[in-house]
Amino acid sequence: MSTVKVQVLLSSYNGDSYITEQVQSILRQSYPEVSILIRDDGSTDSTIELVEELMRIYPGRITLIPGSNVGVVASFFELLRSADPEADYYCFCDQDDVWLEHKVEEAVKRLESSVHAEVPAMLSTSTYLTDENLNRKGIWPKPPARGPSFLNALFENIAIGATITMNTSARNLFIQCSPVNSKQVMMHDWWVYLMVSAFGTVIYDHTPSMLYRQHGHNVVGGSNSLLGKLKSKWASFKRHTGNGLLRKQAQEFYRIYGPRLQGERKEQLEEFIGPRNSFLSRVHYVRKCRSYRQSRVETLLFKLFILTGFI
Repeated sequence: MSTVKVQVLLSSYNGDSYITEQVQSILRQSYPEVSILIRDDGSTDSTIELVEELMRIYPGRITLIPGSNVGVVASFFELLRSADPEADYYCFCDQDDVWLEHKVEEAVKRLESSVHAEVPAMLSTSTYLTDENLNRKGIWPKPPARGPSFLNALFENIAIGATITMNTSARNLFIQCSPVNSKQVMMHDWWVYLMVSAFGTVIYDHTPSMLYRQHGHNVVGGSNSLLGKLKSKWASFKRHTGNGLLRKQAQEFYRIYGPRLQGERKEQLEEFIGPRNSFLSRVHYVRKCRSYRQSRVETLLFKLFILTGFI
């Protein structure tokens, strides 16, 4: 397995508080064939200087792409396009977490033993939620009750980006199609979950693979407290309903991959993005809808939002 190459794709932005610790945790992995590609999204602090110092300490292990500020989704999409074509697996990575020593090794073992290389595949895991000092606060999120699927991916993302490992076939599914309009996409990890669940295999490993640091500047955060969960869910529903981005994401996915979809997946996607200008048309959609969120309550709430015209 030592001949299998893994490249870590890290998007940085004003990350000088934590990026050194994160990079060191990657380079301490038990799996030996790991390199890091960092795209900086226009940092104004000392992030680039810290990365350049790490490049001197670990020669040949880190590549830096200085970039302009395009936002997290576009930055990760650029990383996918710029990734080493000779790598066998690619890991998304945030700048402020800490990886457990066996994260890469366990992901490669699971994917190598479960999926043929020609099948697009990804693995994501749970995490140990921590405070900013890495004091553990529990495992997050709960394992998905109904499991990953394309029908789930239309309504919900269960793949935490910083835990994702994907194979070359999954990357090829992205780079060999029309360019994605990142402004139509909720998050880069959600897009990959949609893509791979539509055409390949998604594995969710309940065992945490990293310390998911929570601080005042997380782009996406987690919580195990009741109040924190409620706030997180409310923020999620607001993102989905306030600007129509969930349907825009589905429409963008259909524009790119619609001709390749078949059967129920294509039917359900077409139903979701179709016009629903009247209450009767919304009732018709809800009756035919088989998409779901992992929680039954959240699925019912989503369908209520659809009936009332918010989604």
